[in-house]
Formats: sequence, structure tokens, C-alpha cells
Amino acid sequence: MRTCRLRLHGCVDDVRAKSVDNRPAARESLAACDTQPGDDLRGREVPSAVTLIRSASLSGVAEYAYAATAPAGARLIVLAGACPLNADGSTAAPGDYAGQAAKAVENMRTALADAGASVDDVLCTRVLVASSRRQDLVAAWKVVRDSFGGHDVPSTLMGVTVLGYPGQLVEIEAVAAVLDPAGSADGR
Repeated sequence: MRTCRLRLHGCVDDVRAKSVDNRPAARESLAACDTQPGDDLRGREVPSAVTLIRSASLSGVAEYAYAATAPAGARLIVLAGACPLNADGSTAAPGDYAGQAAKAVENMRTALADAGASVDDVLCTRVLVASSRRQDLVAAWKVVRDSFGGHDVPSTLMGVTVLGYPGQLVEIEAVAAVLDPAGSADGR
């Protein structure tokens, strides 16, 4: 267990970050922040609000962290399910689980950016796949997992009967957390 000093909204709080995993993909998510109230943070790396937690007591086979936390004061962003929709409202990649997963990830990234976040700020995901065949779920999962790189957030992969749009096979729900600059209500 390590303790970091984190400046959030001009106040300094102690934040405890826990990691029981030393894989290269596992990264420290909280770091000392040297910003002051009113600092212009554009173009500067801001510490992540997300700490991924791995359990030494659970299987190491899972390709994701088992839990994630965000400190008090972090702004939560709850996304609607990211669907594989083109700009004109049509469903992308008909019949293609991996193709629809890629479009859903692209749309999720856009929604995150519009909310002042990125995939590195995601706390957890739920990936819904309209199929009862494991290989279809795995095809979608591989695209989603790879899109997060080393930020292997807790995730649930579910086979469902049907999704909302005609021909839709994949949907991705996500929750993110960000540390807003001092004096900013929405991080922008």
C-alpha cells in the first residue's frame, strides 16, 4: 500500500493506492499532482482518478482487474450503452461481431471525449453481445479488451437475446471517473 498526495479542487487529500500486481501492463493510476488552483492543464498530463485492483486470492487467468476505485471528489461519468451506429443512424458492420465491437468502441471513445475523459479514465465496462455462442462473445471481447491496452478495467461480458437497433449485435456500457482541474465543474 502506498499513500500519494493528490490535489483535487485546490484541496490536498491523502489517497491510498493499492496494487498486488506487478505485471508491466499494471500501472500506477494515482500519482503526485503538482497543480495549483487556476493552473491551465491543457497539454499537461493529469493524474488518473482510477486505481485498478488485482487480487492475489483470485485466479490470474482473467484479462482484467477485479475491481477499480476512484477517490472522493472524482467526477463520475456514466455512459449510455455505446452502440455500433454510423452517423446516419444505420447499424455498422451487419453480421460482424468484431466489426460492430470496433464501431461501438469508436463511439464510446467519442462519448468519453465529449465528457472530458478517455479510455484511461474508465472504471468498468459491461459488454453485451446478442448471441448464445461463446465464440461470438469472444470475438467482440477481443476487440474491446485490445482497445483498452494496458488499462485492463473490470469488465463483464454477457450474452443477451436481443439489442435495441435493427441488426445490432454489440453494445458497451462504461463508467469513468476524472479529476477536474480546480475551479472547473466539468473538467473543460
